[in-house]
Amino acid sequence: MRRLRVAMVGGGRDAFIGAVHRHAMALDDQWDFVAGALSSTPERSRASGRDLGLADDRNHGTWQALLADELRRPPDERVDAVSIVTPNHLHFPVAMAFVQAGFHVVCDKPLVHTSEQARQLVQAVQQAGTVFGVTYNYSGYPMVREARELVRQGAIGRIRKVVMEYHQGWLSRQIESKQADWRTDPARSGLAGAVGDIGTHAEHLIATVTGLQIESLCADLSTFVPGRQLDDDASILLRFKGGAKGVLLCSQIEAGCENDIRLRVFGSEGYLDWRQEEPNLLIHAPADGPKRVLTRNAPWLSEAAKVACRLPAGHPEAFIEAFANVYRGVAADIRARQGGEAAEPMLADYPRVEEGARGVAFVEAVVGSGGGWHALQGSD
Repeated sequence: MRRLRVAMVGGGRDAFIGAVHRHAMALDDQWDFVAGALSSTPERSRASGRDLGLADDRNHGTWQALLADELRRPPDERVDAVSIVTPNHLHFPVAMAFVQAGFHVVCDKPLVHTSEQARQLVQAVQQAGTVFGVTYNYSGYPMVREARELVRQGAIGRIRKVVMEYHQGWLSRQIESKQADWRTDPARSGLAGAVGDIGTHAEHLIATVTGLQIESLCADLSTFVPGRQLDDDASILLRFKGGAKGVLLCSQIEAGCENDIRLRVFGSEGYLDWRQEEPNLLIHAPADGPKRVLTRNAPWLSEAAKVACRLPAGHPEAFIEAFANVYRGVAADIRARQGGEAAEPMLADYPRVEEGARGVAFVEAVVGSGGGWHALQGSD
């Protein structure tokens, strides 16, 4: 069984996330990175491709040239998928062009800038019948998947409250870097700063683990660093369908914090507690028994959690492996479709384009809240 061929748009010199995607692809021997348009200028793009050993005839100056070249090739020589790791403003045009040309896509989050773009993209994917994954990579952690299974099994009873926190401090002052520049630029980042960059991860983690749908929210957005045009801190109250309540905190100005993500889910029969900086542990505290600390790849975990593990218990697995689980799920879905079959859900476990669209609606609702309660589009 041959490896799937993948092209990348973005992710060249000085880009953080492109290397993460390439490392993640490599873990399970499912992908060959064979083509790309890796940077915002043709010269830099080709130089980035040479750095990574791309063949000259598949190392392109623009994403349009990449797409045109792939379409000129015989179908059995084309890439199977394209990975989009550009700043946010390019997600929509690049993704739409490749979907409409019949290619499978993996796209970084947030999916696009507006709900209208998201609606058009979801419709295009449905019409094309292609695979479209969104790299909400925290959903790939084994203990996040174990938490999801415990909720589904009723281990904590009916959910009453969710507390979701995402604390960073890297933007606590004005800094000059490629990563900071585009994330704080409304033209490239979109409507929101911290909410779009990390708040969308937080929203997706809540939905992944709990299965709850946000009905309405009330958001307090702040911009603490002088001269910054987008939010860098948010405190959000959530109301879920069915009556549960929640709090979502996300901030990039909490000096001293690194990547402190914590999700607590409180039910009528106990609670679950997971932290990204200790990702191989999950606390389950039942109401009528002792607190349990569950560990990654222990034999008593669910199959969904164990499938997401590569190493025996006690050997840490973390960020790259979680990313790799998203790519492995996408690969399983592509292979199943190529064989005319439906993918096994546990193997093709990855965030879809519809989840990306929900994240865009969440950002718009937060920005539009204005400190009052705002219903999410499609929550009725």
